[in-house]
Amino acid sequence: MFEGFGQNKRRKINTESAAEAEHNKPWVEKYRPKKLDDVAAQDHVVNVLKKTLSSANLPHMLFYGPPGTGKTSTILALTKELFGPELMKTRVLELNASDERGISIVREKVKNFARLTVSKPSKHDLENYLCPPYKIIILDEADSMTADAQSALRRTMETYSTVTRFCLICNYVTRIIDPLASRCSKFRFKSLDSSNALQRLKYVAEEEGVKVKAGSLETILDISAGDLRRAITLLQSASKNIGYSGEDEVSKELVEELAAVVPESSIKQIVELVATRDFNKISEYIQEFTRNGWSAASVVSQLHDYYIKSSEYDTAFKNKVSIILFDTDSKLTNGTNEHIQLLNMLIKISQV
Repeated sequence: MFEGFGQNKRRKINTESAAEAEHNKPWVEKYRPKKLDDVAAQDHVVNVLKKTLSSANLPHMLFYGPPGTGKTSTILALTKELFGPELMKTRVLELNASDERGISIVREKVKNFARLTVSKPSKHDLENYLCPPYKIIILDEADSMTADAQSALRRTMETYSTVTRFCLICNYVTRIIDPLASRCSKFRFKSLDSSNALQRLKYVAEEEGVKVKAGSLETILDISAGDLRRAITLLQSASKNIGYSGEDEVSKELVEELAAVVPESSIKQIVELVATRDFNKISEYIQEFTRNGWSAASVVSQLHDYYIKSSEYDTAFKNKVSIILFDTDSKLTNGTNEHIQLLNMLIKISQV
């Protein structure tokens, strides 16, 4: 009797933890598309893949495009529709950039999975899913693989093509060697347009019961620049900060603060200081500015938008300023000192 009580108690705890795990999932995972119809804004890719679903004859694939546009979500949704959740465990191998991706992994892990015979589907899977006679290997962020590893992958793709299909996912298609790219059907994922992304964000906000002020979702989309993953994560962060900020709705100001966007008033003040051409004033302001923790990369991006969109400046001025901004951005990316680069940039602009 005591043992029975103990088993029941354990069972109850496990059920609660599973429910909590689902509830506590990051929203990006919670609202990841479960089927191809749920994938937003990539109509051309989805339509082509749906046609391959009808015949179950899938080629090797290469998905490329900016981050957060649905590349990984699309292939995972496709595999779920092909195999179902149970058969996926034995038919799909997913390797991410966090895994070791040198030539040894291609020769061992990838090759060993590719040469395995295809597992037999259950009666339930056969009735509900297509269950084609091959496995799928997903290599996420394949552009981070070494050239030797990509070369070793060529032969593996050819040798085991009867029982294995490959899906390479990358941000930069130019980093995939030509012999590998030519063996795959290419699918380009474009940045999400505002209407599709806004619709998805509204859906997530409604499902989570998040109150949002007018214009806040548009601000999130502007900041995320077509990256839906970043947009959903920013919305989740803003929703968690509502209580702490003393507000009951997600506001534009809260979103900008969380995203480390420099206030417009500060950008205008920087522009005004640059116009004075006073080195001492610029130096004093930038010292205080960097002490407050603002990102130099954000300043570069926002100054670029300000100068280029402004009608106050002629084309020659905009061209010269753009070159200075691009040079500064490159140096910041390479890890140089933010304070020095910011000061150097503003002094150069003041001399244009």
